[in-house]
Amino acid sequence: MDQFKELQLFVEVAETGSISRAAEAVELSISAASRYLISLEARLGVQLVRRTTRNLYLTEAGAEFHRRCKSILADLGEAEAVTKEAVVRPSGVLRVTASLSFCMLHIAPMLPDFTARYPDITVDVVAANRYCDIIENGIDVAIRTKVLEPDSNITIRRLASTRRILAASPGYIEANGRPRFPAELAKHRLLNYQLADNPRELSFTRGGENVVVKVKPLVESNDGQILRIAALDSMGILVQPKYIIYDDLKSGRLVPVLDDWDLPRLTMNIAFQTRSHLPVKVRLFIEALVERFHQNEYERHWTA
Repeated sequence: MDQFKELQLFVEVAETGSISRAAEAVELSISAASRYLISLEARLGVQLVRRTTRNLYLTEAGAEFHRRCKSILADLGEAEAVTKEAVVRPSGVLRVTASLSFCMLHIAPMLPDFTARYPDITVDVVAANRYCDIIENGIDVAIRTKVLEPDSNITIRRLASTRRILAASPGYIEANGRPRFPAELAKHRLLNYQLADNPRELSFTRGGENVVVKVKPLVESNDGQILRIAALDSMGILVQPKYIIYDDLKSGRLVPVLDDWDLPRLTMNIAFQTRSHLPVKVRLFIEALVERFHQNEYERHWTA
């Protein structure tokens, strides 16, 4: 008997609870599948499956053998994938998720070059300002600002840090003045990101000083681009990560407010499923994103 086929068949029997469905999955006749299963149990000298007229059940030994067989077959599949990568062009659907702002500013601009280099990879970009379950939603790469993942099956790789700053349009500053101290924000209209940690509270530091300010915003939104447009329209002072408004600050469309004070910084991370062998499409995308950030020195600009 083919021992590899025995393992494949046993795993299918364990997971489908049916010899007929397992036989179909590994392309054997039902009679041949039964012989393979009997041969496997005889070789091991232990009963793996209990059979009734209606169902199949794993014995305790069968359950342990199933766990080990599944791991062996997964390792073999990964070994084959590693070998194929050397000769096969990367392909398939790559599902990437990040906030709308990150997708607009960093995912979308890298797509022309990435898809030109790897035309057989289809990139599915999911813009979402709330975190979705990576495994449940079939996500390959996620950009997140939380440091830890509760699921040990998720790997986190640091991408860059960014300051969170306050900024307003020159027109707003001219009409309303520029606050010099955090407490003066009470006299100003604020544009607030409602998905931030403690969105109605700003914790400032400067040297050894620590100041906490309660805020009552004029406009709240779950998307930074809406707040950015409101700030450009002179509606108030926005509170956003510097990476979202960096180009506006450079051009003078927005000007920093209380820039000598610091708010807690954000760290952007790349999250992906933990695997002993990372799929080539995932590895290539992560490498391209990291290289983009390195070449443009984004962290240096965003933390200055």
